[in-house]
Amino acid sequence: QVQLVESGGGLVQPGGSLRLSCEISGLTLDRHAVAWFRQAPGGERENLFCFSDSDGTINYLDSVEGRFTISRDNAKNTIYLQMSNLKFGDTGVYYCAAPGSEVCYETARMYDYWGQGTQVTVSS
Repeated sequence: QVQLVESGGGLVQPGGSLRLSCEISGLTLDRHAVAWFRQAPGGERENLFCFSDSDGTINYLDSVEGRFTISRDNAKNTIYLQMSNLKFGDTGVYYCAAPGSEVCYETARMYDYWGQGTQVTVSS
């Protein structure tokens, strides 16, 4: 059974930083793509990053480039999203997801496995 469990969300002031974690079980990072999505209030899920051994790291959202970075720890089967210089527009629920293959996709409907999400609120 595949499970993805996010953690690390919270309330942060503009300009602050957070690191999100996603612990994965039931699939291995060396054989599967994984991605970070976010969903703003009233919005659709948008893909921030995806990476896999075959596709490398793909940044899908220009607005987070240079502020957010994705990393992984294969030994812990965990991926991370380091977020810095957070802005009001970064508020939302952040999800990790896996498509069940090595291929990265931008669209959410191609992802079969999702975590429960972790809330990030940027507020002064």
